[in-house]
Amino acid sequence: QVQVVESGGGLVQPGGTLRLSCAASGIKFRNFLMGWYRQAPGKQRELVAHITGNDIASYADSVKGRFTISRDNDKNTVYLQMNSVKPEDTAIYYCNAYTNYGESEYDYWGQGTQVTVSS
Repeated sequence: QVQVVESGGGLVQPGGTLRLSCAASGIKFRNFLMGWYRQAPGKQRELVAHITGNDIASYADSVKGRFTISRDNDKNTVYLQMNSVKPEDTAIYYCNAYTNYGESEYDYWGQGTQVTVSS
């Protein structure tokens, strides 16, 4: 059974830092593209960052230079280091695991973790 579980959300002041973690089980983690998405109230879910199995990362323009995605393939875990957070970073953050083999796609989501940036 596949499980994707986020942790580390909470309340943080503007300019502060937060580190999210996502542990995946039941998959060949190294073969999956791991991503962080977020959804703010009244808005669509958007990609924050993703990272390939060999550590190639990409970021949304809104978080470049502030957030860092990383992964530990031995621990089946992906991280999102959030620095210099802004109120507009407030959202539910979701972890995603995605891969495809030929015509088959495998796409798994966590339940999300709330991040609130407020003074």
